[in-house]
Amino acid sequence: MAASQAVAPSQGTTFIQRYSDVLIALAIVTIVIMMIIPLPTFLLDLLICLNITIALLVVMSAIYNVEALDLSVFPSLLLITTLFRLALNISSTRLILLDGFAGEVITAFGNFVVGGNAVVGFIVFIILVIINFIVITKGSERVAEVSARFTLDAMPGKQMSIDADLNQGAITDAEAKRRREKIQREADFFGAMDGASKFVKGDAIAAIIIMMINITGGFVIGMVQRNLEAVQALQQYTLLTVGEGLVSQIPALLISTATGLIVTRSAAEGNLGADLTKQLFRNERIFFILAGVLVFLAIVPGLPGFPFLCLSAVCVLIGLNLKRSHEAAVQQTEASQKTKTKTAAKKAQASPENVISLLQVDPMELEIGYSLIPLVDTGQGGDLLDRIVMIRRQCALELGLVVPTIRIRDNIQIKPNAYIIKLKGIEIAKGELMLDHYLAMNSGTVFEEVPGIETTEPAFGLPALWIPESEREQAELNGYTVVDAVSVLATHLTEVVKQHAAEILGRQETQNLVDNLKKTNESLVNEVVPDLLNIGEIQKVLQNLLGERVSIRDMGTIMEVLADYGRATKDTEVLTEYVRHALARQITHANVQNGVLPCVTLDPALENRIAGAVQRTEHGSYVSLDPDTMQKLVDALETELQKLTNMGYQPIVLTSPAVRPYFRKLVERPVSGVIVLSHAEIEQSVEVQILGVVKI
Repeated sequence: MAASQAVAPSQGTTFIQRYSDVLIALAIVTIVIMMIIPLPTFLLDLLICLNITIALLVVMSAIYNVEALDLSVFPSLLLITTLFRLALNISSTRLILLDGFAGEVITAFGNFVVGGNAVVGFIVFIILVIINFIVITKGSERVAEVSARFTLDAMPGKQMSIDADLNQGAITDAEAKRRREKIQREADFFGAMDGASKFVKGDAIAAIIIMMINITGGFVIGMVQRNLEAVQALQQYTLLTVGEGLVSQIPALLISTATGLIVTRSAAEGNLGADLTKQLFRNERIFFILAGVLVFLAIVPGLPGFPFLCLSAVCVLIGLNLKRSHEAAVQQTEASQKTKTKTAAKKAQASPENVISLLQVDPMELEIGYSLIPLVDTGQGGDLLDRIVMIRRQCALELGLVVPTIRIRDNIQIKPNAYIIKLKGIEIAKGELMLDHYLAMNSGTVFEEVPGIETTEPAFGLPALWIPESEREQAELNGYTVVDAVSVLATHLTEVVKQHAAEILGRQETQNLVDNLKKTNESLVNEVVPDLLNIGEIQKVLQNLLGERVSIRDMGTIMEVLADYGRATKDTEVLTEYVRHALARQITHANVQNGVLPCVTLDPALENRIAGAVQRTEHGSYVSLDPDTMQKLVDALETELQKLTNMGYQPIVLTSPAVRPYFRKLVERPVSGVIVLSHAEIEQSVEVQILGVVKI
């Protein structure tokens, strides 16, 4: 069975494909042996013809390439063909100098192609070498060098573009992987071509040196060993050398042309023939103008009129043909459009409207006015997509939350410089930006104000100014905090995500977090789910944590607590408090400043009053306080918290563990931004500094 599976892949392939590795290895070894062992003339003729055939094959393959990577093996192929050509040079040189005859092909090129004239042949050979070396080879070498440099420089940008497309959902993971592999292959290919182009350059130089050696050596051997006259020796060996040079330079010229074709087709859309005809023969007006210019040249005295008139007639015919083709294409397009419209109308009448697609609601959306489109367009230097990638990474690190894909759409119905952030299709935040300005915020150390357009910083509601770029440096010197427009939007979006993290976390996201933990701690997950708690109950606990900006990144600790207390209670509020106690080190680290926790605390009488007002039902617990008491509590709390904020501290209230969740529910709406901690969530090494007491 194993043997049949091993043979199966080779079935249906040709002999060359099946044993390609063996054939290539034998070919390279044979090329090296050719440099050592003399070849008979008939075999040399065959190999010379094979060399020309291979060169033609390479040129045809280069012409029909769409992308450079379609012939990614070309650098190695260039080395092999160059080595083969040099081996033929050595073999033919050996026969020329030993026997004065190197086969029928070389003799034919020396006599028939150049008419038996050694001087003409020598000149033709030199011209071919100059064309190959100076024009084609040098140009290809430079293009390969520049392509390699720009390909390597563009790699980071291309990688970021792929990440942005993946983040926006425009491509799948498999497509992103394929694009990354293609970028890497392009870099490797152009880097290899940069070095492989030196083979062509070296081959052209070697051809000149070999020719001079052959002529000089043949002249000496003809006169000294064969007793030929000087003119006869020079004529015979020069013709043979020129024939051998032409035979080698024609394939070399073809290979150099193929090299140039490959490295210059960076923006191709089809093969060379298709691109040439598509791009040169697309506008009939060009040919009519060209025909007029040629007619003018034909009637100029002193110039031959017949060739210009013939070419002018050809241009007129091409222009008329293109005009008819374009008119026919337009008519066909219009007819096709009408047919599609009628078909769509019939389908719309015959079938009920498909509204299923309209039910899809994106988790998060960012709508922007048309003036803010440059923030998204990477071609105009916009990096908002990259900023969103960084926001998702930041939320994963700080909160342990995988933020879903944020869809970006332009909306012409809002102000040109405005943006709207939506959660599940509903607007939750908005703001306005000025792209050509910077936002300057007073950090409290400003000693001199700068002129600007008054506004409000959208993320935290702080007063700010829009200032032109010319005032940026002066504003920073005066003590302002200055940020650009895209940073303002990114900061606002980050803050919105953190504020609504509990809403973003759904059951599917919770399932993904549990599955990710299961990869490394399967026994723990199996103990909790589904025997103790289901995914919905775990989601409620995680949402409670995120609602107070407690990171759920440490899922292992959270699940261990749920495993310990899940048998005792199913109340998610109580389970959340147990989890917070286990995350005491994390909570302490997030709120402590230099080992000190500045806070306010509750009066014991007030704590007892709140604890006595707790009402427990089968659907959960709540606190029942009369409106007057509630208002006094809020007023007293705001007064004490103002002391903290005036000192530059966070608004933190420290309570007993039993009262903390209920007090949090009481004040989360009327007093936004307050942080409520319990004594069980503070490490013993931390110094608690009580700066006020909330009492009624």
